[in-house]
Amino acid sequence: MKTQDYKRLYIWEGPVRIFHWINALCILTLTITGFLIADPPAIMSGDEASHRYWFGIVRFIHFTAAYLFVAVMILRIYWAFAGNRYAHWRNFLPFNKKGLQNMLHVLKHDILLIPERKPGLSSVNIGHNAVAGLAYLLMFLLALVMVFTGFGLFSNNASWWFPKMFAWVPAALGGDFMARTIHHLSMWLIWFIVFVHVYLVLFHDWMESNGEVSSMISGFKFFKKERFKEE
Repeated sequence: MKTQDYKRLYIWEGPVRIFHWINALCILTLTITGFLIADPPAIMSGDEASHRYWFGIVRFIHFTAAYLFVAVMILRIYWAFAGNRYAHWRNFLPFNKKGLQNMLHVLKHDILLIPERKPGLSSVNIGHNAVAGLAYLLMFLLALVMVFTGFGLFSNNASWWFPKMFAWVPAALGGDFMARTIHHLSMWLIWFIVFVHVYLVLFHDWMESNGEVSSMISGFKFFKKERFKEE
C-alpha cells in the first residue's frame, strides 16, 4: 500500500478539552443522581433515619454537579471569544451556504450512509463540521433549559441568591410538575445528541484515520500533507 504523508495539527486547546471532559462527567453524574431523586429506591434498614443520610448525599452530588456544569458553560462562552478559531462561536452557527452544504453531506453520507458520487469528498472540517456545530448549539440551549428548570425546582429549598433567581420558572411553566417534565425530557434530548456525537466521532476516526478520538485528549488531529498545506 502507498504510504500516506500525514502531519499533525493542534486543534483543541487545553481549556476546550478540559471543558469537554468535565461536561461529560457532569452529564453522567446529573443523569444518575437525577433518576435517583425522581424515583428513590426503598432501603430497608433497622437504623435510625438520622444515621442514614444517603439520599441527602445524592442530592448534594446532583447540585454540586449542576453548579460545576453552569461554571463550565460560562467559561466555555468566554473561550468562544478568547480561544483559537476552532473554538470560536461562529463554528456553532453554520447557517451560511458552505455550512448548509456540509450539513447536508454529513446527514446523507455519514448518518444515512448513502454512497458518495465523488468518493474521497471529506465531510470532516479541520475543527467542527456543520452538524457538530449545530448539535453543540442545541446542546447549549438544552443545557440552559436544564439550568432554568433545575434551579427553579431547587429555589424553594435554597438558602442563597443564585437558585432563587430562577424561582419564577416553575410558575411560568405552569407548576412544578411541568417544570420536572421539561427537565426530564431535556435530559433525554441531551443524551440523544451525545449518542449521535459519539457515533460521528467514531465514524470519522475510522473513515479519515485522523485521530478524531484521541484529539480530545492530545489536542492534535492528523491530516494528509495536501490538507495540512491548505490549512
